[in-house]
Amino acid sequence: MTTGLLIPIARVFATLSLVSIGGANAVLPEIRRQIVDVQGWMNDATFANLFAISNAAPGPNIILVSLIGWQLAGLAGLLVATLAIMIPSCSLAFLAGRAVNRWSGQRWVGLLKEGLVPVALGLILASGVAMMRAADHDALTIAISIATALFVLFSRRNPLWAVATGTCVSIAALHPGLLHLP
Repeated sequence: MTTGLLIPIARVFATLSLVSIGGANAVLPEIRRQIVDVQGWMNDATFANLFAISNAAPGPNIILVSLIGWQLAGLAGLLVATLAIMIPSCSLAFLAGRAVNRWSGQRWVGLLKEGLVPVALGLILASGVAMMRAADHDALTIAISIATALFVLFSRRNPLWAVATGTCVSIAALHPGLLHLP
């Protein structure tokens, strides 16, 4: 949109960077809330589309933030958003890593590590629920999302089977003649 958004983009993503324990996917619900609800920079459909593109592309999950920056302010927005989400958390991780190395024999370091695991897992689970809310708008898509989650939870098979099956079911429901074999 405009370069006037660069400072607000930097502020939003730098703040989120400091609480992104577990990576950008861990703060996905808050990214969506900030971008869609608080700032009003885009709607749920655009956010869900950028999320889908970022997950289809190879590479780190941080691509979503870069795409949001690009959507909002072009190349400058991409650079600002990417640097804002990376620099604070990387700096914090560097300092924390040095502290952990220094005091690795202390009991509190082990307890801290153990305590952060459920926090990261909870944040990642919340991101899945937030994306489900943004992308699922009818009974079929909700059922596909729940079935996919259950498949991943209770199966040892590759999650791509669930994704492929969900895609086929969705196509069959929306375009019944498309999957008709001669």
